[in-house]
Amino acid sequence: MNDEEFEAAGQQMLKYVIDYHKNIRERRVMPDVRPGFMRKLLPDHAPHTPEKWDQLFKDIERVIMPGVTHWHHPHFYAYFPTANSYPAILADILSDTIACIGFTWASCPSCTELEVIVMDWLVKVMDLPEAFLSTSPGHGGGVIQGTASEATLVAVLSARTKFINKIKEKNPSMEDGVALTKLIAYTSRQSHSSVERAYMIALVKYRILDTDEKQALRGDTLKKAIDEDRAKGLTPFFVNISSIDRSRYPKQSCIPVIKISMFIFLSQVCATLGTTSSCAFDNCKEIGIVCEQENIWMHIDAAYAGSSFICPEYRPLLDGVEHADSFNFNPHKWMQVTFDCSTMWVKNSKDISQSFSVEPVYLKHENEGLMPDYRHWHIPLGRRFRSLKLWFVLRLFGVKGLQDIIRQMDNYAVTRFEQFLLLHTVSIYLYLSIYLSIYLSIYLYIHIYICGSNEINEKLIKSINEDGRIHMVPSRVDDTFFLRLSICTTRTQNHDIDFAWKVVSEVADNVLKTAK
Repeated sequence: MNDEEFEAAGQQMLKYVIDYHKNIRERRVMPDVRPGFMRKLLPDHAPHTPEKWDQLFKDIERVIMPGVTHWHHPHFYAYFPTANSYPAILADILSDTIACIGFTWASCPSCTELEVIVMDWLVKVMDLPEAFLSTSPGHGGGVIQGTASEATLVAVLSARTKFINKIKEKNPSMEDGVALTKLIAYTSRQSHSSVERAYMIALVKYRILDTDEKQALRGDTLKKAIDEDRAKGLTPFFVNISSIDRSRYPKQSCIPVIKISMFIFLSQVCATLGTTSSCAFDNCKEIGIVCEQENIWMHIDAAYAGSSFICPEYRPLLDGVEHADSFNFNPHKWMQVTFDCSTMWVKNSKDISQSFSVEPVYLKHENEGLMPDYRHWHIPLGRRFRSLKLWFVLRLFGVKGLQDIIRQMDNYAVTRFEQFLLLHTVSIYLYLSIYLSIYLSIYLYIHIYICGSNEINEKLIKSINEDGRIHMVPSRVDDTFFLRLSICTTRTQNHDIDFAWKVVSEVADNVLKTAK
């Protein structure tokens, strides 16, 4: 493909992208295919000679689209949002054009320096502690990871290294592997599965701590576990928790949604603001005080709802972040930045770099130490120019534009489903995941439950997805199986939410009739 052919193909593809978004309602939100569907559509070997662009372009609809789940369809209510916007798409085009591998400042100075700057911008936009700024008196700063799971793993591995070194300071002859057996981490029963995976990868012991009747891990529960493990000669170093004060919710409200993951390695804690399964919130202040007293690293994972903290009225949900050693959220969920873009800040970047630093001669350069070499801040060596997406989005939407989008999505959920809550059918209970206080209300997703049994609700979600008009997924808290409805795209309007409720009501009526 030469320059002229690329220009023609590019124009055709841009038009296709625009048409896809404009006409996405005409597509079935979930694909109606079976595993292995694509093998019948493609040959079993790669082409030996070049094909024409027109042939490939036709196969987008023939081969790819039949198996696509349309995450940006207004009737997609599953999982969580994955952001998409034209500014972010344009930034990715530029990133793919430059095609740098920005592992050091020297490998692409602009890649590193723009990331430093936009991460500082976000600290100020979200009113995060100044210690997270690259210009802070300490060694703070931010880095873009691929996902929140990566950020959690980086935090766990960094805390592990830090506390193994502390153990060996007191016991110089102790092997690393022996010191590792002394560490123990904690997590709440409501925390994201990625936390357990991080502990498993890090080969550290961990305990799953029970929550109270409000699905919250409390400071006294954490303190009790720490005391028990210290008495056994262990070193707690990481905690993942999720807590919420449900007493501040209306009777029919359910657990809210912001995710703080608190890890404790008798050295680290990860808090979760809004867990994925139940939207539980951790009490950052309460846990943070315990962590400071016990000298434990606290990591806050606000992957889902973190974008809402750019709105001043939602920022109180993050109170306590001043106790955190690291903090993470995903702009690629709610802030119009396409995947992947997971922002992470640390108060002391040396805790991370000392865990991942390897110094081959071919990667060294004469300006080391003047700017971050981000290869020391994460697991991969190579990295894309992801900060371009944040830069484009922040400039072309502006902070106010992004705040308006978050408030609009919140308003759609609250106003429509509050009406449904008042007019709900006798058989269906609608639990709104809304954080209510004197100062704020935030929506992330809605819980739906048919009174009766888990089996009925399992049949309901299966029937809704087989119906095909909307797509949802279930969750479970303790022994209760329920449905989650998440507004995942800015294209969703009030009439879409009305339609979703209509579908749920119709399918639920049929399920209940057949159950009698």
